Amino acid sequence: MRFQISGKQIDIGSALQTHVKAEITEVAEKYAQAPTDTNVIFSRDAHLFVCEATLHLPSGLTAQASGQAGEIYAAFEGARDRLEKQLRRYRRRLKDHHRDRANPVEFAGASSYIVAASEDDQADEPETLQPVIIAEMETRVPVLSAGEAVMQMELAEAPVLVFRNERHGGVNVVYRRKDGNIGWIDPAPATN
Repeated sequence: MRFQISGKQIDIGSALQTHVKAEITEVAEKYAQAPTDTNVIFSRDAHLFVCEATLHLPSGLTAQASGQAGEIYAAFEGARDRLEKQLRRYRRRLKDHHRDRANPVEFAGASSYIVAASEDDQADEPETLQPVIIAEMETRVPVLSAGEAVMQMELAEAPVLVFRNERHGGVNVVYRRKDGNIGWIDPAPATN
């Protein structure tokens, strides 16, 4: 397993790195078997330390968790506990999907844009229908089943996930509704 442990504008010592590697390895072996790589980033938010941990699984799914506390080790322990809880909750499903899937999850490239918020929310009609793009990035869209997409969205604690449906190759969306349920958008193929 590859580790990338870093700090944003803070120095992290070798003792913390050794502790992180040992703890993440223990959690990964217990629940996820053989993850491919792990990213752990430490930062400061006022008087608190923040730890963001991302665990990439061999099936292509990703588990993410974060923690914050007054001490850096406690922030990591919070993130590790949340990560362990996610993996424990989905252990059976992770193992079942890993056995069913002969190949790792494929990813398609896509452009991702950040659009500027409207400066004048009072306007009845915008001057132009072209949004102001303030950032453009490349993103990866996974090829998953609907069940795997829901699991990935919950593992990443994301409100929405865009994916290609492995059954028919179309772009689908799963999202968390306000009532707590999961919504799934599966558009019908275009007819010419």
